[in-house]
Amino acid sequence: MGGDAVDLDTARGQAESVPPEGMYEYRRGDLVEPDWRRFPGWRDVTDAEWADPQWQRAHCVKDAKGLRAVVGDLLDGEFYADWEQDRLHRATMSVLLPPHMLNTIAPHVAGARPGELTKAFYDDPVRRYMLPVFSDRHPEWPSHPMASRDSLHEQDMWVVEGLTHRYPTKVLAELLSTCPQYCGHCTRMDLVGNSTPQVTKSKLQLKPVDRAERILAHLRASPGIRDVVVSGGDLANLPWPRLENFISELLTIDSIRDIRLASKALIGLPQYWNSAPVLAGIARVSEVARARGVQIALHTHANAAQQVTPLVAEAARALLAAGLRDVRNQGVLMRGVNDTAHELLDLCFALTDHAGVTPYYFYMCDMIPNAEHWRVPLHRAQLMQRQIMGYLPGFATPRIVCDVPLAGKRWVDQTDAYDRDLGISHWSKSYLTPLEAADPDAHSGSYHYYDPIDTLPLSGQRWWQETTRQG
Repeated sequence: MGGDAVDLDTARGQAESVPPEGMYEYRRGDLVEPDWRRFPGWRDVTDAEWADPQWQRAHCVKDAKGLRAVVGDLLDGEFYADWEQDRLHRATMSVLLPPHMLNTIAPHVAGARPGELTKAFYDDPVRRYMLPVFSDRHPEWPSHPMASRDSLHEQDMWVVEGLTHRYPTKVLAELLSTCPQYCGHCTRMDLVGNSTPQVTKSKLQLKPVDRAERILAHLRASPGIRDVVVSGGDLANLPWPRLENFISELLTIDSIRDIRLASKALIGLPQYWNSAPVLAGIARVSEVARARGVQIALHTHANAAQQVTPLVAEAARALLAAGLRDVRNQGVLMRGVNDTAHELLDLCFALTDHAGVTPYYFYMCDMIPNAEHWRVPLHRAQLMQRQIMGYLPGFATPRIVCDVPLAGKRWVDQTDAYDRDLGISHWSKSYLTPLEAADPDAHSGSYHYYDPIDTLPLSGQRWWQETTRQG
């Protein structure tokens, strides 16, 4: 790779030399649902309409025309031009924003004049990752040279279509490839959502019923698997009867002890998870799970404290009351969104105090194309892990993890070596994936993750510039 790798003790010393933030002062406040009527297009929307998941789905913002219909002339033409340039030249995900999600952007800007909302939109952490614009992206390094579309090699590790087996006892079941909202930084941008001018998406080939049956057949024949993450896409886009049937089938497999349902829609479309049919279904499968000693949890994805609204809290607590073992949050650490200890703590306390949601992981942003402006260097993540310690209960203190390609999730302090000059970290693991086990040349040696190049010392940036030119 070039450059000399430093040992772990040296890397830690370098990370700790960064000045810490000031002391965090805990203050419990009340959640407030942003007033959607502050936007001209929603002035006549009733409480009943807002609470209706079908109304939310029918009024998603997908393009500039849809956003103008909501905000009127409160956003400058500059923003729309910036957004369009990103759509044409950088975006790996199409835009899809349910009204509830959009309403958490610039939540406190009411009665704004033209220009004021534009600045609030540009500065807003939710906007930064849900509605990226061209000027957000790094001009020289929009992508890292080592970035790839399926950066975690999930599809390479499919044992049947949609079933990723990269850990010894755990699998990921991708039942669908759509979501009710699309995140700009989506790790599954190769498969999930609509194609963009930059990315022609991969497609699931099997019919949904056939894919689900093949996944279940493999699990029935694999007694070494005890933990299934059921994901996509987002499960809120899977009709509840189909999801309930799949969960019910999982509950008949003796080896499976943990079922984790993945849905960001608890944050973006809480009206769905708080609906009577879904809660009744959760109660049914939870009752069976308890009788069989199986734990069912829901994992969601909030990145900023302002996303935890009263409707989100109500839905999360309703799921727990219906019988889920836990609701947990798996956020992503991103520059300009939540890359300070205070921002992470604000989010974690909002989740635990108001919604009963347990902070679980904050992932470092994966190395997909055009994501460099979101990613933070490893040493920053290491420092933040230290800074948040001691404030939250231990069970609610999130782990900041790096999902290292082919190595899987690793706590940020588990590096074997870390070259801060080139931004290359080296990791190991104690097992082989089925993909590696089938390869006679595979080994459980060193795996790599790379810091964003613009955060490196000038010597490291010059090395990558030269290496890229030569490559």
